[in-house]
Amino acid sequence: MKRLFEQILRFGIVGVLAFLIDYGLMIFCTEILGIYYLWSSLISFTVSVIFNYVMSVKWVFTVDNGKTQSQNLLFFVTFSILGLGINQLIMWIGVEKVLISYMLVKLFATAVIMVFNYITRKIYFERNV
Repeated sequence: MKRLFEQILRFGIVGVLAFLIDYGLMIFCTEILGIYYLWSSLISFTVSVIFNYVMSVKWVFTVDNGKTQSQNLLFFVTFSILGLGINQLIMWIGVEKVLISYMLVKLFATAVIMVFNYITRKIYFERNV
């Protein structure tokens, strides 16, 4: 139980840092560089996924699933693309249909993706543990 708590805490720390990268870069790209918010969201999400992958396999999860590093990376990228799709859909619906600020919608989208990421990574990376 202690190990699970420590893992969730580490996942949370990495998640907060990835969120700061994602959110900060999205606002910078949109507000300072004048990039359309969905493109900014795509750019920032991609950068934060790279950071998140490195930290997840080095610090959060005990990667002991019998897979090669290439297979693990492919899984991570595949599920990150699914996460990006969910993120973009939430962003589009929230901003274009519900008419909420992209900055607020991003907070909700991040919470949804965080749960999705933890569950999929926990199951995949540690399935043999």
